[in-house]
Amino acid sequence: MAEDTLSFKDMCAAFDVTPRTLRYYEYIELLSPIREGRSRFYTPREVARMKLIMRGRRFGFSLEEIRQWLLIYENEGTEAQNRVWVDGATEKLEALHKERAELDAAIDELTELRDKVAKTLP
Repeated sequence: MAEDTLSFKDMCAAFDVTPRTLRYYEYIELLSPIREGRSRFYTPREVARMKLIMRGRRFGFSLEEIRQWLLIYENEGTEAQNRVWVDGATEKLEALHKERAELDAAIDELTELRDKVAKTLP
């Protein structure tokens, strides 16, 4: 196999994912490694796709949203993919800001209640 490909084991190690996760991404057609018998080899294209998958998951995007980005890139190119990604990122940021506000409110309320109850203790 070419020098710039990664084996299945190397791909798992490079992205700190389990073999099950990598096989699942292949099963749902997010990745398409080269197969030689039972062995799988990942080209730079697949490595780049995995980087996008991992980054998307880290930011809370669903695998289906990530699939759409990958399909847009294949069918329409980088500019179209980036346009859709920016729209999705804007929506995700709004949701994260809302979640942060809700967490801040919960933290404040819990802190206040804890302090109130602590004052009643001897």
